[in-house]
Amino acid sequence: MIVLKSAREIEIMRRAGSVLADVVERLREIVTPGISTLEIDEDVETFIASRGAQPAFKGYRGFPATVCVSINDEVVHGIPSAQRRIKEGDIVGLDLGCIVDGYYADCAFTLPIGEIPADVQRLLDVTRESLERAIAECRRGRRLSDVSHAVQSHVETHGFSVVRAFVGHGIGRALHEEPQVPNFGEPGRGPELRPGMVLAIEPMVTMGSWEVTILDDGWTAVTRDGSLAAHFEHTIAVTEHGPEVLTRR
Repeated sequence: MIVLKSAREIEIMRRAGSVLADVVERLREIVTPGISTLEIDEDVETFIASRGAQPAFKGYRGFPATVCVSINDEVVHGIPSAQRRIKEGDIVGLDLGCIVDGYYADCAFTLPIGEIPADVQRLLDVTRESLERAIAECRRGRRLSDVSHAVQSHVETHGFSVVRAFVGHGIGRALHEEPQVPNFGEPGRGPELRPGMVLAIEPMVTMGSWEVTILDDGWTAVTRDGSLAAHFEHTIAVTEHGPEVLTRR
């Protein structure tokens, strides 16, 4: 069942989203060559607590950390480690969530570390653009698959692949609510979008095949062919006046 949120509930989620927007700006400053992924995680956990919020991921289904840090061919759910250090030329996917007064917000972005090749920058740009195209579809009367198709069509037009094993989702009093939001599909299908729906839309895109493998840690998903991957995500409310991105400054 899709739960529509009231104006009061969206306001709380807006506050949670504001915390994450500030975390993203902080990460752009601190994620530099030499920092360990555990140091990133500890910094974010401290920052979220300082804002009166709680980490959404730590302990969720047993996940051991506050932030998913996924590097290069890692698609999502990378576990922070004291031994893993960021290097010049990496692309680093940072996926984070928080809880304010019982309501969740969720976002992700992929950060280039120093100079990266032009084709890798294009991967990041196209993934981010596909998210923006999906957000533009979050309007009254559009269908859920219009959101999905917006991602797939943009990504594949540029020669990249959409990961199919993971999807976006509804969000609210739970991190994952109905509906699921795939990043692929034909347009004009699925539930009609209505004001009060809140969706976490998260394109995951690779330079090669869309197939993934889960590592022995039970969490980290990597591309099966070793190609690089990018991940961007926002939490979006469908309103009477169009989409509102709750996790953007």
